[in-house]
Amino acid sequence: MAGETWKLFQERWRHHGRVMLGIALAATLVAWACEWAGGLESTEHIAYDEALVRFTGGREKSKQVVVVAIDQDSIDEISQDTQLQINFGNWPYTRTLWASIAQELKAKGARAVLFDAVMDERTADESVDLGFAQVLRETGLPFYLGMSTSESAKRIARADFQAPVPLTVPEATPAASPPEDSSFPEEFDDAPAPATPVLTPETLARALAFPARRADGKALPRVGEMPSKPPPKPRYPVPPTPALVGAVNGVGLVEMEADGDGSMRRTRFAYTDGTNTYVTLPVRMMADLLGAKEVTFSGRTLRLGERTWHVDGNGSAALDYGGSLEERFVTVRMYKVLNDWIHRSRGEELELAADLFQDKVVIIGGTAVGLNDIKATPFSAAEPGLVKQATVVDTLLSGTFITRAPLALDMGLTFFVALVSAVLLMTTRWTPLEVAWPVALVLGLHVLTGLLLKTSHTHVRMAMHALAGVGASVAALAFNHLVANRETQFIRQAFHRFMEPKLVEQMIRSRQLPRLDGENKEITAFFSDIRGFSTFSERFKEDPRQLVRILNTYLTTVSGALLREGGCLDKYIGDAVVCLFGAPMAQEDHAVRACRGALAAKAAVEALRVDFREKGFPDVYTRIGVNSAVNFVGNFGSDQLFSYTAIGDGMNLAARLEGANKAYGSVIMIGPRTYELAHEHIEVRELDRVRVAGKTEAVTVYELLALKGQLDASTRHTVARYHEALGLYREARFAEAVKVLEAEAARTPEDGPTAKLLERCREYLETPPEKFDGVANLEK
Repeated sequence: MAGETWKLFQERWRHHGRVMLGIALAATLVAWACEWAGGLESTEHIAYDEALVRFTGGREKSKQVVVVAIDQDSIDEISQDTQLQINFGNWPYTRTLWASIAQELKAKGARAVLFDAVMDERTADESVDLGFAQVLRETGLPFYLGMSTSESAKRIARADFQAPVPLTVPEATPAASPPEDSSFPEEFDDAPAPATPVLTPETLARALAFPARRADGKALPRVGEMPSKPPPKPRYPVPPTPALVGAVNGVGLVEMEADGDGSMRRTRFAYTDGTNTYVTLPVRMMADLLGAKEVTFSGRTLRLGERTWHVDGNGSAALDYGGSLEERFVTVRMYKVLNDWIHRSRGEELELAADLFQDKVVIIGGTAVGLNDIKATPFSAAEPGLVKQATVVDTLLSGTFITRAPLALDMGLTFFVALVSAVLLMTTRWTPLEVAWPVALVLGLHVLTGLLLKTSHTHVRMAMHALAGVGASVAALAFNHLVANRETQFIRQAFHRFMEPKLVEQMIRSRQLPRLDGENKEITAFFSDIRGFSTFSERFKEDPRQLVRILNTYLTTVSGALLREGGCLDKYIGDAVVCLFGAPMAQEDHAVRACRGALAAKAAVEALRVDFREKGFPDVYTRIGVNSAVNFVGNFGSDQLFSYTAIGDGMNLAARLEGANKAYGSVIMIGPRTYELAHEHIEVRELDRVRVAGKTEAVTVYELLALKGQLDASTRHTVARYHEALGLYREARFAEAVKVLEAEAARTPEDGPTAKLLERCREYLETPPEKFDGVANLEK
């Protein structure tokens, strides 16, 4: 039954294969056109988000990043505390508060602080800004500040990255120390007025810009450019207040970088305004942590110092969130950090764990709804925007970004899905499958997309694949229904002439053909191949018909020699010939026949080479592998001749022996069982003991030289000297083997095995092997 079904499938492929390919190609092109026109963007976003949440969510919390959240409770508690109100005011708080936070984080051992906000407006009392700057200098805590962009901002001067960083500005008066009593520290009311720093355009440019380039020479995205569209007008960075430019360790862009539907899925790392290049805030901080002097994009790689990450070809990458902010990051309320600073200044017991921030990167940002920093991500429609900064930092520290599969791979997979859909439905024509396949296809693509996101951090375009698959399925169903009745009537009319009508009807209903079984039997397999056939065929790329004529002449020559010895031609694979001896007709002397056929093929090819050389055709130097073994032979589905073929380790070894001739300089290599069966009828040279890939047992391989008694004296002498050197080689006496082989190589320089063994012995003399057992590994 299985054989009949398989034969029926083959018939349908043969008759409708072009239609299947046409449907698959048309579905692929339609899907690609929809993708290119942006018609699948929203569907792709939905599919991507579902797969990302289902397959990548629920990971453990980051061990390297801690979030200090400006939450609603912190805002409420500050507003309800009179002393805090006096010192810090309402949101946005005076920068004295952030100085206090920085001091506390430094005391708790934070590695660096990323402030997901901007400080580009001067306060009414500039001494507060300068006081904050002074605290940052005194603590030495790496502190990185956000930088926004605006269409109304002025263009920044060109930065000279070769010059030293000119960030020295007048120091502010140190902040007052907390009093010894329980009162809260007051503002710097009695402090002398600090000098206001003055920044030259060059100083400002050097502070804001950061070197970034693409190795391919392409331009970076423009400042303000969204993943979905370019900015409508030029935008330029808005610098922080001058007092902070020289105090923070660096500034970086904190653009939203949202897709067309407003959801944050990607980041682009670096931008340009046409004059300078600027990096995002996480990249700016990581550049210092890794000691990087520039950001480099090379192909699909982002490099910072010695570290690299895979990104897309346009320099962007999708974010591997792994969950919501609360699920992925330890989150501490800002008020608790401030409260610990107050307790510390009073010498009281601290509330937060001593090691909470130790060696961690701290992200400070707003989570309160009123701060207008609530954004959409695949995991939530209302997520604090700082989750993007935290995710990027965590990924840069020890993770992997999600990159899109190359377009060629996506197109190939799209065509494959469409082809499978068309072939499957047009081949089986089974109603339950026709109904279930589109649903199974979409679910299968969802699982595939999710698994690729989880295991390889690769995003394949599910919507395009699904559209192609469903489109091909619909077309296949239409074709099935159009031709089903016509095909059934044709079969009925054709077979009624040769079979009883009842049997024809039964065959049509059950779709069964006669059963053909295979068997295990010992046979001898022959493999041959032309050396350098790719180069051979390259000469005729302008005249393929001539190549066909030459190849037909060659195949006829080799096949004729084999058929005369009773071989059964299995198949041609380009220039390769596969032949079986001992099947389908049993032949007790199959090994001897195969050896005679191999020698006859070699002689016929030698004569053909002379003829080709006279005509100016390429050389058809041929290598041959012969091996005897028990293989499974039988009909594997030929729809015309029920031709036999064979499968098994014996066939694999025969093919590898053919390829191994190159390593030994031989022409015909035979396996141990062939030698055992035919040794009384042939002359051979023992070449080596080899271990086939995937096997532990070593086997002896031989070079077939001639039929028994037909070996000339000179070759016999060469074989004897080779065997002598081979014995020395196996005893690891390489120097002695070299002397024997050098003498013989001088006498018969054309002998390939002698030259190859001499080369190997010399190599082992120069670099002795650590573990030598006299066995070579036969990889292919």
